[in-house]
Amino acid sequence: MLTTIIYRSHLHEHVSLKMLEEMVAAANIKNGQASVTGILLFNGTHFFQLLEGPEERVDAIYQAICADTRHYNLVELLRDYAPLRRFGKTGMELFDLRNYDREAVLQTVFDKGTTRYQLTYGDRALQFFQTFVEDGAKEYYYEIPPADAWEFVVEGTAVALPSAVFDTPSDYRFAFQPIVDPFAREIVAVEALLRTRDGGSAQTWFEQQGGEDIYRADLHSKKVAFAMAAALKIGPQTLSVNLLPMTLIKVANAVEFIVQAIKENGLVPEQVIVEFVESEVISHLAEFTQAVKLLKGAGIRVAIDHFGEGYGGLVLLTQFQPDRIKINRALIADVHKSGSRQAVVQAIIKCCISLEIAISAVGIEKAEEWMWLESAGISQFQGYLFARPDLQGIPPVAWPEKRDERV
Repeated sequence: MLTTIIYRSHLHEHVSLKMLEEMVAAANIKNGQASVTGILLFNGTHFFQLLEGPEERVDAIYQAICADTRHYNLVELLRDYAPLRRFGKTGMELFDLRNYDREAVLQTVFDKGTTRYQLTYGDRALQFFQTFVEDGAKEYYYEIPPADAWEFVVEGTAVALPSAVFDTPSDYRFAFQPIVDPFAREIVAVEALLRTRDGGSAQTWFEQQGGEDIYRADLHSKKVAFAMAAALKIGPQTLSVNLLPMTLIKVANAVEFIVQAIKENGLVPEQVIVEFVESEVISHLAEFTQAVKLLKGAGIRVAIDHFGEGYGGLVLLTQFQPDRIKINRALIADVHKSGSRQAVVQAIIKCCISLEIAISAVGIEKAEEWMWLESAGISQFQGYLFARPDLQGIPPVAWPEKRDERV
């Protein structure tokens, strides 16, 4: 199958023009042998390259390019398929934009095209060329340092649950995980995550419940979460708990139960955030919206967890506006390398800024993910990079410190 990949990257300063010319000459031979076409634009700082040819061979060359240390901040912008090559000649051709007038180089690239219809019908690949040549997307380029520029240093000690609380005979427990603002070095909130007694997932525990008993069990588990939070002496710290959306609908007086459980454990409704999963909300939106009014009327804040996982996220933001969204892990995994994920996340950020909705990114595992998201405007994070959930209590946080600033 004929495959097209487009990427951009940043040339390291130590790479000379001669090295660049040698690189292009070697790529020309390698691409020709693999029946791969390469069109490379260079503006003195950034590369922009199109590769097209047989899928396996394009993938192999692209993986080698990703591992090349002469450039960094490599972002895949397009992976597409087509019946014919856009550029017929195999090998590699370099266009140094510093030596061309913008309109002239763009026309020169287009003149290399070998298919009849793409310019007429708005081909995406050629539109990417135009945007790069005209610097149309430069404001979205976030140049981040390598992962090892930061060291994550654990500060403080875990806050442990009293043994009497931890050893309760129930068939579930809660693990606690901080949500942090790394640059402010602040724990924004602590989330209580439902787990089986041996540490299994919430989904595993729910699967063990029967019929509609699942909703009553879900509701009553929150009373335990509040009691454990009180035993951890969280004080005025914000506490997040997860609730099945249908629990609010299926269990009578569910909101009153939650408010009473909060007060019984010395907490206040205003410090509690109730999180719902987007994909579970949309199927009963009208009933759920009414239930949320009761929650918010009691002073409890509402968040949409795993935002972007379901098909109705934007509908939710128009139907009712949560206080916070937590962007789904699938959207932010390796976001520093994916142009499509970057575009979606940037759109979410812009939308939430307009609506004054706070944003958290969850499931952060890599320093590069955190750095890119921080550059894009997100300041609150949750994930293994900073702290893993702890069944025994609240874990300490690993705060980022620049290596060249450490004594």
